[in-house]
Order: sequence, then structure tokens, then C-alpha cells
Amino acid sequence: MASSLLAFVSTALWAVSAALFAAVAFSAAGRVTYVTLADGRRRERSLPLSFRLLLPLAPNFRGLFETPAAARARERARADIVAAGFDGIIADWEFLSMRLLLPLATVLPWTLLVRAALRAAPRLQPLFPALVFSGIALAAVWPGSWLRAKVKARKAAIVKALPFALDLLTLSVEAGLDFMSALGRCAERAGDDPLSEEILRAVRETQLGATRRDALRAMADRAAVPDLRTAVSALVQADELGASLGHVLRVQSEQVRARRFERAEKLANEAPVKLLAPLALFIFPSVFLVLLGPVLLQMYRSV
Repeated sequence: MASSLLAFVSTALWAVSAALFAAVAFSAAGRVTYVTLADGRRRERSLPLSFRLLLPLAPNFRGLFETPAAARARERARADIVAAGFDGIIADWEFLSMRLLLPLATVLPWTLLVRAALRAAPRLQPLFPALVFSGIALAAVWPGSWLRAKVKARKAAIVKALPFALDLLTLSVEAGLDFMSALGRCAERAGDDPLSEEILRAVRETQLGATRRDALRAMADRAAVPDLRTAVSALVQADELGASLGHVLRVQSEQVRARRFERAEKLANEAPVKLLAPLALFIFPSVFLVLLGPVLLQMYRSV
């Protein structure tokens, strides 16, 4: 009687724990995070579900990552978070805490999953430590990979929108608008892309008292895109020397398009080399099997 009661109580506790975890997971999955733009608009920025589940535990590790020894790691994480467009949503110490929390949270469920899977294949039991370690290592590496992918996608969007923005800025300046008004017009017309967000933020910074040079340099530092950094450097230099901004903008637009064409040519030249491995591993064996298979089968039967 006592053993059955104990089993019932333990089962009930496990059921309540599973229900609570499911409720927290569903609540985190439905939670939407937004970033507020410089003009007051809100734009959605989705964090991974694992981040949303573990972020409440991140303050427990804040003291660990706010030490002087972790200063360089925080700076790198902060730069990547800003370049990815997630500043204001996740702090640098929170991201570093995710790199520690995710492996810790993965150890038990991944170990149980691997052990259950290997019961169906006893011959693979010696691989148990390697499989467990690889899963934990993957969980430790994944936050950095996710953030780098977001940074790469945002930089690609900025590079894609930059020629159009420079053309629009050139036309506005040559039509008689001052440079900051042309920047504001460019941000309004460019649409919902990362470059318009950065331009709008630079315009708001100048309205709050920052100099035009400082706002442009801060925009280039946040985006961390070489083409944008080159264009900003040319504009700042032209502003310091009193040169015509319209001519500088037109030259920068042509150079950005030329570099974009060169990158496209480089990717096109790399395509045949990248196709060699799939051709050698998948296409050629299939072709040989289709062409030589009947012949080999006939030779085998004749022997």
C-alpha cells in the first residue's frame, strides 16, 4: 500500500512538473520581442526558443561575466549583438550566459536521449561518451553560430541596399536638400531594411546634439560593413575639406556598384569549383550506375 502510494505521488509530481514546463515553454514560444527604432516604431526581433526559456536564469551568472577578465568577451559579444540588430533585446552578459546555460541545460536530456537511442543498437554502446560530448559541444557552440548568422544576414542586407541609398542621397543633395534632410528622406524611402534603421538612428543622434561626423562614424561602427565604412570615411573627409558632397556621393555609389559586381563575378567563378564535390559524390556515380549497370549485370549473368 505504501509503495503504491509513493509511486502515485511521484508520478503526480512528475506530471505536474511536466505540465509546468510545458506551460513555460508555450509562454516563451508565444512571447514576441521588439526593438524600438529611432522614430518610435517597433520592429520584431525574434530570439531562439532556447534563449527565451533560459533568459530568466541568466542573472545568476551576471557577476561571472562582469569581471575584468571577461571584458574582451563582453566587448566582442556587444559588437556582434549591435551588428546583428539585437541591441536592447539581449545584453552582452546575457548572451555569454546563454553560452554557459545551454550546455548545462542540455546535459541531462541529451544523455537520456542518447542512452535510450543506444538501447536499440547495443553495438554502438562504445560511442556513448563521444555522442554525449558532441551534443554538449554543439550546444555550447550554437549560440555563437546563431549570432554570426544573424550578423552575416544583416550585413548582406545593408550591402544590398547601399547602392540604392547612395543614389537616392545623391539625387536629394543635387536637388538642393541639405545632407541631413537628404539622409532623413533616404531613410523614409528606403523601406524596412537594416540600412534605413541605421540611417534613421544617425539622423536622430544629430537632432539630439551629436555632430554629423560622429553620428556617421557611429553608424559605420555599428553596421561594421566595409562598403559603408568607406562611404562614411569619404563623406567625413569631404565635409572636413569642404568638397562637394554630391560629387563624392556619386563616386561612392559607382564604387559600391563596382565592388558589388566584382563580388558577383567572384561568386560566379567559384561556383564550378564548389560543384565538383557534389558532382563527384552524387551525380557521376548515379550516371555510371545507370549507364554501366545493365552491362555489368549482363556480364555477371553470362559468367
